[in-house]
Amino acid sequence: MILQETFTLANGVEIPKLGLGTWLIEGPDAEQAVKEAIKLGYRHIDTAQDYGNEAEVAAAMKASGVKREELFVTTKLAAQYKSYEGAVEAINGSLERMGLDYIDMMIIHSPQPWGEFGQSDRFFLGNQEAWRALEEAYEAGKLRAIGLSNFTEADIDNILESCKVAPMVNQILVHVSNTPKALIEYSQAKGMLVEAYSPVGHGELFKNEEITKMADKYGVSVPQLCIRYDLQLGLLPLPKTANPAHMQNNAGVNFEISDEDMAVLEGMETIKDYGDASVFPVYQ
Repeated sequence: MILQETFTLANGVEIPKLGLGTWLIEGPDAEQAVKEAIKLGYRHIDTAQDYGNEAEVAAAMKASGVKREELFVTTKLAAQYKSYEGAVEAINGSLERMGLDYIDMMIIHSPQPWGEFGQSDRFFLGNQEAWRALEEAYEAGKLRAIGLSNFTEADIDNILESCKVAPMVNQILVHVSNTPKALIEYSQAKGMLVEAYSPVGHGELFKNEEITKMADKYGVSVPQLCIRYDLQLGLLPLPKTANPAHMQNNAGVNFEISDEDMAVLEGMETIKDYGDASVFPVYQ
């Protein structure tokens, strides 16, 4: 059962192999979604300062009746914080909003502020400063693990050049038809677990007939096929949903995709249109 399985991070901390993403789920809906997920056996919840739902995620964790040490929560240092002082304040802000003694993992949401995502300035110095703040919080026991999100090879090298504690994860966009193999392998070679957000391509993969046919072949849903694909690449998928039926379906991935079919999925043409999500920098 995937919900009971874990990966082990470079520092020995165990992280559940499947997480619940909470992007675009706000207010009471976020709290309810996390409560339902925990009830179904999820133990890994992924949130962010920019999602505006950290307090609700934490409230659901506390209301669940499950011991704190059995739950793993990740949040993300907002992309705008590129100074040591700003990052320290933001890290403490998350702890206060969530009312937690510690957060299991905090990662830098993006190497660039969202308004400058994909542009030439990589904010190398600012990321080193933000990382220093994360390292201090980690060493103080406020965070059990620290990592990155949306970082390219050059961004990773920049952190590794100056860090005392190496990043433990890189959370990136990976799904069938978008598999950045070089970045995945580079991250893994540097000791990081790669987490895959939007494993179903923000819902766009439902429109792909080839994927639908392959899912039918295995007797599974499109999300199950896509989540299993990421798992077989050694990645940690973070499907986002507020629907308990979908949560349950997403966890039903106890099957194996053949090597031949994995190669077909990996070689699929890249999505160029993410529908309503195309306005967000990470999908452009």
